[in-house]
Amino acid sequence: MWGRQREGFSMYKRVPSRDYAGDATLVAVEDNSALSQKSVDLEAANPSWRLSFPYVLVATISSFLFGYHLGVVNEPLESISSDLGFSGNTLEEGLVVSTCLGGAFIGCLLSGWIADGVGRRRAFQLCALPMIIGASISATTKTLLGMLLGRFLVGTGMGVGPPVASLYVTEVSPASVRGTYGSFIQIATCLGLMGSLLIGIPVKEIVGWWRICFWVSAIPAGILALAMMFCAESPHWLYKKGRAAEAEAEFEKLLGASHVKYAMAELYKLDRGDDADTVKLSELLYGRHFRVVFIGSTLFALQQLSGINAVFYFSSSVFKSAGVPSNLGNTFVGIANLSGSVVAMVLMDKLGRKILLLWSFFGMAVSMVLQVAAASSFITTSLNFYLSVGGMLMFVLTFAIGAGPVPGLLLPEIFPSRIRAKAMAVCMSVHWVINFFVGLLFLRLLEQLGPQLLYSIFASFCMLAVVFVKRNVMETKGKSLQEIEIALLPQD
Repeated sequence: MWGRQREGFSMYKRVPSRDYAGDATLVAVEDNSALSQKSVDLEAANPSWRLSFPYVLVATISSFLFGYHLGVVNEPLESISSDLGFSGNTLEEGLVVSTCLGGAFIGCLLSGWIADGVGRRRAFQLCALPMIIGASISATTKTLLGMLLGRFLVGTGMGVGPPVASLYVTEVSPASVRGTYGSFIQIATCLGLMGSLLIGIPVKEIVGWWRICFWVSAIPAGILALAMMFCAESPHWLYKKGRAAEAEAEFEKLLGASHVKYAMAELYKLDRGDDADTVKLSELLYGRHFRVVFIGSTLFALQQLSGINAVFYFSSSVFKSAGVPSNLGNTFVGIANLSGSVVAMVLMDKLGRKILLLWSFFGMAVSMVLQVAAASSFITTSLNFYLSVGGMLMFVLTFAIGAGPVPGLLLPEIFPSRIRAKAMAVCMSVHWVINFFVGLLFLRLLEQLGPQLLYSIFASFCMLAVVFVKRNVMETKGKSLQEIEIALLPQD
């Protein structure tokens, strides 16, 4: 265990005993004025984005798989139910979808403890393993039980993947491009969704094509597991484990040799001496970290209560009533989602996270108002078409610009290093729970309340999100993770 000590006017550097036997464990390296000057110099020359870019791309394969498995059963579900003998049974068809969500919830709950226990790289590999096994079972099964088992295993991998991807991308990215890289997660998810739709097109013409749809997903999962063997580990995780020399080596891979000392000095600032302590769930729910966990959980809750998944679930019906083929409509939704994600990638490190969140939720509220107007009996048929279809596409576009990608990037930024993985697991679990209930209750609420009142409720949640973000969310653009932690949790 590394020794620790503090003095008022000096920064200290750990020296690995294996490299410097006989030396003191802690040696002074710089005083505050020198460190401040170095900070100014390094800000003038940000680390090259090219060094960390390949590792970020590999990590986003997990997000691609997440999107792919969300949409893989949409088109083939009818063929699956027919081949496996439960055609027309809506309960069993629903189980094929919901079993995956149940697995995702469990995987998400465990993701923080997995990522902290074995590291980010191995967590990715453990996420890929059930996806490969589950997809293989689903592709070869001849019974409903086999399909449900396969979907559950895939779901556990889906639950682990997104929070670990957010953690990893946040921790390996230079501050100057962290927002841009965070947007890659949303783009990869969009590409996965679109990929599943494209793969599913021949399902009605080719018998048994749905099995190919599952087999195909095993390929990127295998690539993820293998490629992670050659990726850099998170220096933040290594430092937490007392492996400072390895953290320095990883920083050199990610940032370049000239930025290693400054990056390590930033870590030392927050060396409280409690990194190795076990993080208890009570500490996250009502301890000193409650505020940031509350902000994170509320952001994910408002993201789902805005109605985004309800819009996705209902999009086919909207297009059908407007006379637009469902395949074409789904393509429009995919293009809007991808376009918004690309815009977010461009603007994330220019305008900042908070601005994108504010305008995104506001745009979503306006889109819902258009949907309310479209449901009015006073609107002509032609105007109804433009308001309903245009409002829905505008909603997806504005969601993808901010409310979609920002929470997954912002939360690992605002969580202290010690609780980051577990806090992400808690907040993402809130996401899955509300996602489940929105999917379960949406159609029933639509029947009982009608579209005008239901969409008005969604619009109200969007405006509530605007107020919440304005009052509670801090801007993290361009700040190091250590600067953000100091701002939110001042040192004693």
